[in-house]
Amino acid sequence: MLVVLLSGCSSMPWYKPIPAADGSAAGTVAPVGSATAGSAQGAGGAGGKASAGGSAAGSASFGPAGPPSAKATADFNRAVGFMRSGNATEAELEFKQMTLAYPRLATPFVNLGILYRKAGHLDQSEQALKGAVERNGGSAVAWNELGATQRLRGEFPDAAASYEKAIGADSNFAPAYRNLGVVSDLYLGDPERALTAFERYKELTNEDRPVTSWIAELRQRTGKPPLKPAGATPAAPAAPPATEPAPKAGG
Repeated sequence: MLVVLLSGCSSMPWYKPIPAADGSAAGTVAPVGSATAGSAQGAGGAGGKASAGGSAAGSASFGPAGPPSAKATADFNRAVGFMRSGNATEAELEFKQMTLAYPRLATPFVNLGILYRKAGHLDQSEQALKGAVERNGGSAVAWNELGATQRLRGEFPDAAASYEKAIGADSNFAPAYRNLGVVSDLYLGDPERALTAFERYKELTNEDRPVTSWIAELRQRTGKPPLKPAGATPAAPAAPPATEPAPKAGG
């Protein structure tokens, strides 16, 4: 299972992020091999669609390391067991050992970054996640997690750039669009980019609330007409103008 945390922003009332499927960053786990999360389709907070903060199951991309060995998978599963049971100390130790034993795998670095962020160690989190994208620059998950940490560090342009990298790695990875929309509007003053990101997010997830209201507000602020409700009946064409009857010849 792959769980992706959407680090939205709750500092303004109309931006309320969807909680992660496991409730917090402590439960987020990147899969062994560092998946790109393919189509980002899975269970979660968007009614089974590609959720901003739910699980995203997709095709795995193992990067230059190739598929992990049976031992790497067993080591990973043991570390995940500690992580999910709340034993962060043992989980951190296991993932650190994996970075030494399997230095080309990105996944241990992703999970270390998540653990460090949950503990408030943002410098270490960013360092670990940069290590992940160095090993697998095609992982939308790793780039999205890096952006989440950078946003918490106040590195808003870097966070936006990381979300863009996540989108470049997988154009259907919905959480990155939502994160990009939040950071673009609230922190970078770029409502146009925020609107584009939110509209793509809605297209991917078909999520209604609260994204529809965000889009409506941004369209108003950017001077764009409101979107027509889905399934709205188009207006009937106007009747042709009345004309005088043609005069009769010889009349």
